[in-house]
Amino acid sequence: MKKIVINGVDGNFGQLVVKDILKLIPKEELVFTAPKEEKLKKYHKMGIKTSVADFNNPDGLASIYQNADKVLLISMPFVGIKRRKAHKNFVDAAVKADVKQVIYTSVLSAGNPFNPSVENADHGYTESIIQNTGLDYIFLRNSLFAEAFITDYFRAVNNHESTIEKNMGDGRVWFISRRDAALSAASALNNDLLHRDVLNINGGEPFTYDQFLKVGNEVTGNNIKYIRKTDEELYQYFDSIGVPRNTDGDFSKSPIKATSEGMVTFGTTVREGYLDVPVSDFSKLTGRKPTTVKYMFEHQEDYQLGDRHPTE
Repeated sequence: MKKIVINGVDGNFGQLVVKDILKLIPKEELVFTAPKEEKLKKYHKMGIKTSVADFNNPDGLASIYQNADKVLLISMPFVGIKRRKAHKNFVDAAVKADVKQVIYTSVLSAGNPFNPSVENADHGYTESIIQNTGLDYIFLRNSLFAEAFITDYFRAVNNHESTIEKNMGDGRVWFISRRDAALSAASALNNDLLHRDVLNINGGEPFTYDQFLKVGNEVTGNNIKYIRKTDEELYQYFDSIGVPRNTDGDFSKSPIKATSEGMVTFGTTVREGYLDVPVSDFSKLTGRKPTTVKYMFEHQEDYQLGDRHPTE
């Protein structure tokens, strides 16, 4: 019998992976982990094996992963040295436990050293340390999640704002739904044919931010317009409305559940063309077409970013 371990089932992404994986793999083969035991109780009641796994406290990780066929590493919800250390703890434990394959949710263009995103350094680091072990792996390089931008669109609508300020210029993004990215992760966990592979998980068509807003406006009947900003101007705007610059900040009063560093540097990444990658492996991996931006706006209640789930 196989052993498939899914970490972070308490998070937004992990919960979506769970929904898909239960349709693909018998629950007897699954092990779900989260940093806190209370988040695992409902799965334990379903008869699924569970374990508390805290990457900031690596003692015991190797025993959870021992001889696992596949283990999913969902990128940690913080940025910088703290995330790189947590990911290194995971990789060390996977090696020690003789894990057969690691699935890692990375980002598009993570292998490009000139990518200016603050997120990119963490993902490139994690990919590198995995590749420099004997571990087999599948890297899922996700494009930007449409949910973040759809949530921001409706934030503006609900606040009776007529414009949204971005620093994306006329760069193009092949937006992917977080639900589709989660399906990609579940499909990779159920795939025994891919080895030491890097896959681009892109949407079906590219959008400038103007084009993205046009779809939203056509679907909803609103008229939100795009105001182009420089990186520094956008930092000043986010500071003015209380958005934390990094994941150590206070999100309790922030109208946006993301960091300004992440959003601004991703905007720079878009503007400079690093996410305009017209190669997608989504359909090959999952057997279906990616969800369109139009569909997501039409069903916006199902495509919101949701609350943050930090792991301290």
